[in-house]
Amino acid sequence: MKVGVIGAGRMGLPIIGHLARKGFDTLVHDIDSGKRKAVEERGARWATDNAALAAQCDVVLVCVGYDDELRQLFPQLAAKARRGAIHAVLSTVNPKTVQQLAASAPKDVAVVDATMCRGGRAADEGTLLCFVGGETPTVERLRPVLEAFASDIVHTGPAGSAQVAKAANNLILWACLVADHEALALASRFGLDVDRLRKALEISSAANDALEKWGTQTMAWADDDMEIVAEMAREHGLELPQSEVTREICRTLKAKRYKLDQYGK
Repeated sequence: MKVGVIGAGRMGLPIIGHLARKGFDTLVHDIDSGKRKAVEERGARWATDNAALAAQCDVVLVCVGYDDELRQLFPQLAAKARRGAIHAVLSTVNPKTVQQLAASAPKDVAVVDATMCRGGRAADEGTLLCFVGGETPTVERLRPVLEAFASDIVHTGPAGSAQVAKAANNLILWACLVADHEALALASRFGLDVDRLRKALEISSAANDALEKWGTQTMAWADDDMEIVAEMAREHGLELPQSEVTREICRTLKAKRYKLDQYGK
């Protein structure tokens, strides 16, 4: 099976390496040609452009782009796509974008979403969690590709549903990270050994993934993630007051994350 990857960034590059090591004939394109060396060092081949990649690949994994960029990209892929190809959106976008891309795809090309959770370290280790939205037969054809870099794969329903699952994940993730900062800043002010307390909290009812990975989160996508959550809520007339507050806090927190002596000042 020939697998194409569009985007050789923080998540895409380790995924490329896992695919090549697992024996997939892997073809890659990125708008930054300077990434070619790193791609080839991981055992993949470089494609001259997105259309050339689509013409050769049975599966195309899209690891870049916001909603507008995906809408511009997918017609390029569709024009040269192989019959029976699967084009999978790994990017985090609005569910309706994936639904629209799936509806407008050629009838012999399947568009699904396969969102990634657990972050960069999991990408490096090949232990990502993938939510996958698409028809069951398509998801099962895609599964061996995803298993190259994901230890857990959850079929969430039709195309677009994986974006909903990822939005729920992100809403909880960033809320937990904010709560962790507030709890540990409070404990620090009262003179507690924060590292010792954190280890205790990890085995308490307060346990959460952001606490376990304390000190490693870059928050690179926090604002973008929460903007998607807010947009989804507005579209369905749903008020999410906590997520709105979390988004605002994340905007100010990013620059001083993990600096408990500065938190709340």
